[in-house]
Amino acid sequence: MLRPEVSSTSSSAPAASPALGKARIQSRRYNIGLQETPQSRPSAQASMSTPPGTSGAAGDQSSSSSSSVHGPPPRTRPAQGSYFGNKRSNAENIFASNFTFGTSSSSARDSNYPQILKTPLSAGNPQRSGYKSWTPQMGYSATSSSAVSIHSPSVIVAVVEGRGLARGEIGMASIDLKSPQIILSQFADNTTYAKVITKLKILSPLEIIMSNTACVVGNSTKLFTLITENFKNVNFTTIQRKYFNETKGLEYIEQLCIAEFSTVLMEVQSKYYCLAAVAALLKYVEFIQNSVYAPKSLKICFQGSEQTAMIDSSSAQNLELLINNQDCRNNHTLFGVLNYTKTPGGSRRLRSNILEPLVDIETINMRLDCVQELLQDEELFFGLQSVISRFLDTEQLLSVLVQIPKQDTVNAAESKITNLIYLKHTLELVDPLKIALKNCNTTLLRAYCGSLEDKRFGIILEKIKTIINDDARYMKGCLNMRTQKCYAVRSNINEFLDIARRTYTEIVDDIAGMISQLAEKYSLPLRTSFSSARGFFIQMTTDCTALPNNQLPSEFIKISKVKNSYTFTSTDLIKMNERCQESLREIYHMTYMIVCKLLSEIYEHIHCLYKLSDTVSMLDMLLSFAHACTLSDYVRPEFTDTLAIKQGWHPILEKISVEKPIANNTFITEGSNFLIITGPNMSGKSTYLKQIALCQIMAQIGSYVPAEYSSFRIAEQIFTRISTDDDIETNSSTFMKEMKEIAYILHNANNKSLILIDELGRGTNTEEGIGICYAVCEYLLSLKAFTLFATHFLELCHIEVLYPNVENMHFEVQHVKNTSRNKEAILYTYKLSRGLTEEKNYGLKAAEVSSLPPSIVLDAKEITTQITGQILQNQRSTPEMERQRAVYHLATRLVQTARNSQLDPDSLRTYLSNLKKKYETDFLRAEQFSGKTEE
Repeated sequence: MLRPEVSSTSSSAPAASPALGKARIQSRRYNIGLQETPQSRPSAQASMSTPPGTSGAAGDQSSSSSSSVHGPPPRTRPAQGSYFGNKRSNAENIFASNFTFGTSSSSARDSNYPQILKTPLSAGNPQRSGYKSWTPQMGYSATSSSAVSIHSPSVIVAVVEGRGLARGEIGMASIDLKSPQIILSQFADNTTYAKVITKLKILSPLEIIMSNTACVVGNSTKLFTLITENFKNVNFTTIQRKYFNETKGLEYIEQLCIAEFSTVLMEVQSKYYCLAAVAALLKYVEFIQNSVYAPKSLKICFQGSEQTAMIDSSSAQNLELLINNQDCRNNHTLFGVLNYTKTPGGSRRLRSNILEPLVDIETINMRLDCVQELLQDEELFFGLQSVISRFLDTEQLLSVLVQIPKQDTVNAAESKITNLIYLKHTLELVDPLKIALKNCNTTLLRAYCGSLEDKRFGIILEKIKTIINDDARYMKGCLNMRTQKCYAVRSNINEFLDIARRTYTEIVDDIAGMISQLAEKYSLPLRTSFSSARGFFIQMTTDCTALPNNQLPSEFIKISKVKNSYTFTSTDLIKMNERCQESLREIYHMTYMIVCKLLSEIYEHIHCLYKLSDTVSMLDMLLSFAHACTLSDYVRPEFTDTLAIKQGWHPILEKISVEKPIANNTFITEGSNFLIITGPNMSGKSTYLKQIALCQIMAQIGSYVPAEYSSFRIAEQIFTRISTDDDIETNSSTFMKEMKEIAYILHNANNKSLILIDELGRGTNTEEGIGICYAVCEYLLSLKAFTLFATHFLELCHIEVLYPNVENMHFEVQHVKNTSRNKEAILYTYKLSRGLTEEKNYGLKAAEVSSLPPSIVLDAKEITTQITGQILQNQRSTPEMERQRAVYHLATRLVQTARNSQLDPDSLRTYLSNLKKKYETDFLRAEQFSGKTEE
């Protein structure tokens, strides 16, 4: 396979030459014929989840073994604590583990990598050479604060756009470093590139890859500009266009995709842009990881944009789906309300489902059936939860297992041995999981139970047990885990391994014996301790007055003291540690050879773990939904063409409040699809809007919802315009931000959208604000989208007279006498009622309650009265409008009944008779109104 070109990042250096090769390869950034930002790359290990209760045992002890490797100075300290071994940052894995810089580096390096280094954008194309001074070598980098994820990012995404007549056709490919799964997508986007930005925000990428032709200085594409503006804290990498090769992409898929998902070839063989993206992505991942994926080892799937609902990043932030806007550290979010998952995979699935709810009713109902069974069968719920909680991160484990390092290192050996122990632990949980599911009734749970009948689970476990000891398991503490790895392989499989292990045991015993002798010699309470950084060392807790001359014997060196605790070592102990490390390297090397042989035998069966990973994460999420239901009175939603919620409440507010929030009813149909909501400040308008959106999302991910009864129409898009903050990053005032957000909604909304707009037009003067609101309302009324529009502009309520599908609603308040201040006060009921609010000048009343001087409030009241008399005129309805309204409401009720009615014939006849009477009454009222008008 051709190696990519490697390039340094020193912007002041001239074009590379052979003489400069060795010096420049030690630079802090690298590239595949690519460029990267000078910002630090987040540690790949730091981004990996560690299961609850695990410590840094698996990876700690390997840190000292790489100390002799001379690479570039580390940019990010590798996280201690991943139970998948010592995986450092992407760049450090390449440089420190595999290139071995410093003296005699050329002999240690892979000979396929070129010694002569070349910066693609600085040579061969003078037109673009200026890019280097604009951004040093690796492009440009970015995420807005709204994209901050509660999970550390681990996704790399490649994006490519068609050129010429194909501009706007987008291809994307993404891979999660925690999971060996590639997701492909290709879709047509408009000039706002809303779909691209939304998908990237949902993925929350660690790194974004694009072609270098997209970022020509002075002629960057609009897509490149928008991505760099919206993702300011994400590593951004540009690579040569030649790596975006659709033919190579198809070859990669044919070579790497496991048989169970090979039908993806039929879906993508004519989708050239996503094929080009996956070619560049895999080439880049191979480069930074310095490893290749085993043949037929990856799950590759194609996701069209029509399979899930779209929630833009601004709406996700406004609705607090993942991050609380007041304090990003607390869990007062929708994710926090629903997240009772026990595994990292279940948590990731819940997160992705909240950001991308389902739109397929059949799939949603299958999930709801599962949740219902879990709630009804207590034994199934607790039995399943007990087994699921013992699983580790199956996706991440699988991701590490299917990678084949290009070079054998001590770190690679440790990682493979550790992961084989975790694979054994995972496979031993398959039978308990199968037993927990054996009596289930719902279709989805039975399907998952059936997937566990795969004989390959047993085959892999038997092969592992022939090599690995039965009692080899994960243990806390780096010394304990080191022992597990040393003795993981059974005795009598490799004679030299047995000898090496005996030698290691003797050395450890000698160390313990030596420390005991020192304790007797000096009459000190010495004990043996161990750390991954220092190896074995001596520890003692005593008062310094007990020491001769208040000092330790001169034999002890590297002394450190914390209060009455001393840690130190000796020259002999350092030498024995070196012997111990040497013996350990031999053990790991021989064990690694045995493990690699074992893995090569089980690779053909390992694809069943994809099913297991999917099963575990889905069951974990469904258990989480059921758990959330047990803590509150949620109800199973129905799906019709009507949004009807009886006594629904805000799920996040319920978690925060001591008392249960005030519940409200909601009813929206195609015939009455536009609600204008009014009410005083702080009466509950914004909270109500968010409540509707959260309930809609909960229903579409398969969860029960907080209400007594609920029915939803599937929303393909959910838009919100709620925030009133300005944005310094984009130099946008409050009003300009409002206009940008409402323009985004108007460009992308369709008949199946749910639109929530709060306080539009507040950032400008009243007349312009009313005008903008009126025009936006009339545009949205031309759609069949369900729209809730909260406003303080009471003039807007008169639009109900012109459009029969508009309903006015308001939040009630009560006036009570404040005896202490002898003033009237407002009591908020938070109850929603029909009609527009009867409260007048409630802004002035709120100001009066505040500390505003009374004279100012009095003047404001007088001026308001004068202005109201001049510019506000009530619009009156005409008889013809009333007749049209009566006909319209009758027609929409009849259509709704035809679509959704489940009434028996007698009840249906009664209902239709009542509809007829209501129509006649409304029509007669219109005629009477006409007679009064003529008089």
